[in-house]
Amino acid sequence: MSRLRVLVADDHAIVRDGVRMILEAQPDLEVVGEAADGQEALEKARQLAPGLVLMDIAMPGMNGLEATAIIKREMPEMQVLALTMHEDYQYFFEVLHAGASGYVLKGASSSDLLAAIRAVARGGVYLHPTVAKNLVADYIRRMDSGEEKANYDGLSGRERQVLTLVAEGRTSQQIADELFVSINTVQTHRAHIMEKLQLQNRAELIRYALRKGLITE
Repeated sequence: MSRLRVLVADDHAIVRDGVRMILEAQPDLEVVGEAADGQEALEKARQLAPGLVLMDIAMPGMNGLEATAIIKREMPEMQVLALTMHEDYQYFFEVLHAGASGYVLKGASSSDLLAAIRAVARGGVYLHPTVAKNLVADYIRRMDSGEEKANYDGLSGRERQVLTLVAEGRTSQQIADELFVSINTVQTHRAHIMEKLQLQNRAELIRYALRKGLITE
């Protein structure tokens, strides 16, 4: 069985040691390196090419969001899971905007950490239960105030399918293979979706999909 190669980036050695101990007890996970700041995380990601980077957000020098953005720009297939103390659901979208596929709280249990890593490694998005609760509350508020429509804003059935798959983290090639269409067709659908929903990036698309219940944590 191939093991997922993980790079752990955190400015506290005791946190790195604890995470390493949890991950290396799993037969499907392998810690291939550690980093104490964003710049080192970027350099180690380039050198070691891990499958996933567990990235602390608040680090000295280059922070985790900056490092994540560069990693995803240079190595888009590399998954990043943010590690943070913040539970604010608005912060979740900053993490997504940087390119990470979600975040896990530093106070989470080891089982939650492992679930988050495996979900992101599969190409999914990890949404902490606290964040999910706040998103649901925000959705209900918007529905009550009339800000949110109950329909899908004019999306076709195929466009809803593509929207869901994009939000789940699938690549254009994976979507094309699953729907038996060309990559160009997928990209056309995606462009139409962004235009119809007036979305600017993947973070906004994921937020929309979560509100509509098209994807869950």
